[in-house]
Amino acid sequence: MRRIPLLDQVDRLENATALDPLAKGTQRIVDAALRPRWLRDILHGVPLGHPVHPLAVQVPLGAWVSAAVLDAMPSTDRAARALIGVGVVSALPTAVAGFADWSKLHEQQLRVGLVHSAVNLLATGLYAASFLQRTRGKNASGKLLSYAGLVVAAGGGFLGGHLTYRQAAGVNHTEDVPHLFPEGWQPLAPLDDITDGQLEHHIVEQVSLLVFRRGDKVNVLSNTCSHLSAPLHEGKIVDEGTPS
Repeated sequence: MRRIPLLDQVDRLENATALDPLAKGTQRIVDAALRPRWLRDILHGVPLGHPVHPLAVQVPLGAWVSAAVLDAMPSTDRAARALIGVGVVSALPTAVAGFADWSKLHEQQLRVGLVHSAVNLLATGLYAASFLQRTRGKNASGKLLSYAGLVVAAGGGFLGGHLTYRQAAGVNHTEDVPHLFPEGWQPLAPLDDITDGQLEHHIVEQVSLLVFRRGDKVNVLSNTCSHLSAPLHEGKIVDEGTPS
């Protein structure tokens, strides 16, 4: 089956180097704003074990879709306006969590993510305008703005799906390791053959491993970064001997 033509445009977007200056500038701003490690960890969803953004996005999208249904029914203007307001307010923390994740992606993901965020900001702006029009009693124009916002938000959601499912942004790149590695203890190397304080690359049962020794203690984990699938043994030691 042939792909839809829109995917060809998204493929071009991935390689649109003209977006790089804006992406890098925005990345610096986000990194500066989210400098506290505890704040970044919360926005990344470390306590939850998975990103916050995909969970948080259900609130504004759910509110806006529900408002669209109510707008097609009689005598529901007040309820629809309330849902649109909920969506606009919840879009802010959702965007902050999204920017936290976006700021740690690679170049092609940054480009698509930048357009994804711009489209979602446009959708939020349309819904904010819709809320204001409804507050002024101009429900007809308010409904048109909200339906336009829903179409734009759907486009933003499409790009978000592309980021997650085609570009693997925010997914665990080492999920297959527990399934590939055999159960039980496996021989690694004599302790004296492992250099103290250095990151080393070993292969056990065809699985690439990162090995780090500190005295008689040896730590072993997948050599593939769960974030961006980079080889961890090419990293450096920071924070008193913690691999990074």
